[in-house]
Amino acid sequence: MKLYSKLFFVAMGCAAWAGCSDMDNMDSEGFRITDDQIENTKEQIPSRVESSLIGMYHYMGTQYAGAPASERDDDFGYPTACISQDLNGADMVCDNSGYNWFTVSSDYSDRNETYANPQLRYSYFYNQLKLANDILASIDPNTEDETMKQYIGEAKAVRAFDYLCLAPYFQFNYASSKDKPCVPLVTETTTTEDSRNNPRATVEQIYTQILTDLNDAISKLENYDRKGDKTRIDQQVAYGLRARAYLYMGKYAEAAADAAKALEGYIPYSREEVSTPAFYSINDHNWMWGISITASDVTKNGGNPSWPSHLGSFSGSAYAAAVGVYKRINTLLYDQIPDTDIRKQWWVDENLHSDLLNGLTWGKASGQDIPAYTITDVKMAFVPYTNVKFGMKSGIGSATNDCDWCIMRAEEMLLIEAEGLAMSQQEAQAKHKLEDFVQNYRDRNYVCTATSKEDLQNEIWKQRRIELWGEGFAMADIMRLNKPVVRFHGTDTENWPDAFCFNVEANDPYLLLRIPQKESNNNSGIENNTGGNKPVSLQNPNLRDGVTD
Repeated sequence: MKLYSKLFFVAMGCAAWAGCSDMDNMDSEGFRITDDQIENTKEQIPSRVESSLIGMYHYMGTQYAGAPASERDDDFGYPTACISQDLNGADMVCDNSGYNWFTVSSDYSDRNETYANPQLRYSYFYNQLKLANDILASIDPNTEDETMKQYIGEAKAVRAFDYLCLAPYFQFNYASSKDKPCVPLVTETTTTEDSRNNPRATVEQIYTQILTDLNDAISKLENYDRKGDKTRIDQQVAYGLRARAYLYMGKYAEAAADAAKALEGYIPYSREEVSTPAFYSINDHNWMWGISITASDVTKNGGNPSWPSHLGSFSGSAYAAAVGVYKRINTLLYDQIPDTDIRKQWWVDENLHSDLLNGLTWGKASGQDIPAYTITDVKMAFVPYTNVKFGMKSGIGSATNDCDWCIMRAEEMLLIEAEGLAMSQQEAQAKHKLEDFVQNYRDRNYVCTATSKEDLQNEIWKQRRIELWGEGFAMADIMRLNKPVVRFHGTDTENWPDAFCFNVEANDPYLLLRIPQKESNNNSGIENNTGGNKPVSLQNPNLRDGVTD
């Protein structure tokens, strides 16, 4: 394993590379197309469109997807954005270390428009938008061919997904900010000339495009059978995406209805299934949509540019295990989880114990000996509250980081349905839905004690924070609910490093991501987000979020 030579470079150059690389020389988001290209692609035959469609999906899990010339070890597609977004939140903790490629997300340096991490998070989605737009430009929108209609539906659903992955982070929530600037709107008809002066569309315009695309996708995917290929979007996944969109917009009754349609035929992981490290196989029955990642997809730099390397705790070729930059849960949230809830075992406790380790082996260690076990240049001892939620497709301790990534699963839809019901005058049904899920699948002793719809929404948010930890939803929830980022209380810094131990008020303009400088350089219509100040250690100690109070 050659991890340490690369890690030494990262540690020595962290300030200029992993944290503060000026990305001014990177390509922009990649949506620029010419009229000639649009006309030429109309001649593509169906097999070429199918090939383009597969490439559009595969892009999401590609190593060096955002900066291929730079070969950064934090550049591995959509999971990079998910990890970054969760580290922006209140529930995921990591060391302030030169070996931590995501320091900028924990300390909010990622609000700097010249830094690499926010450029990657912006470019992933606009690059995939280009792929979707190219497909749409290649097909007659009025086609009666069922296969071509299906392709249109898939491409439009992916485009809607991309905007859903951008909109929550560049402006405050829909209810308060629908007339304010969000991100540039780019479709298959956007030309090179248009893109040179393309102001940020409003939040309302972006969501109008999202809903227009998803409405058409749902219609066109009516008879589409993806034949078990969960890397592709079918009608139920499109309903799930529209449920997300409605949730983000605060259209709760519509969100609940769509989530119920998306859920048909899917059931959550059982308690037994999450009593061992999981969340790595697209074949799992509760996964609705995901990224399939094979060994051949993670061959570069020993598989270090991959999500198991940075987020997981069981890889034999990883940053997390090799140098101890384990991702762990904030004790404020951990302490809210009852001992009877199996999810409390998704993290080792203060004594490094978790029932999920029973029956596992890693090298010469088994069961509860695994946390303290060390392997030179491969594994350091776990630290308190290290996550053991995510397993390894090729086995505990494997150096092959070929774990699939979940984009949508049944549990998310259940929680959207519950919240949608709670916030549309159907509190009793919401409470029943929530209790049914938790009691049957996570904690048999669970009782929801919320007495108002606001309390019920906070309870569902707590369940989302526990259930979806590490899967990329933390910051979108904070923004849509207009919540503060609360990492500590009073003088107790919990398990946060000093540089990351701060609270941020809900309306602080520094919460908004900045449009990367490369886009501003190429697009004269951009007026960037401004305002606020980078958080400092121990600021706002009296803030509370309604969940970890």
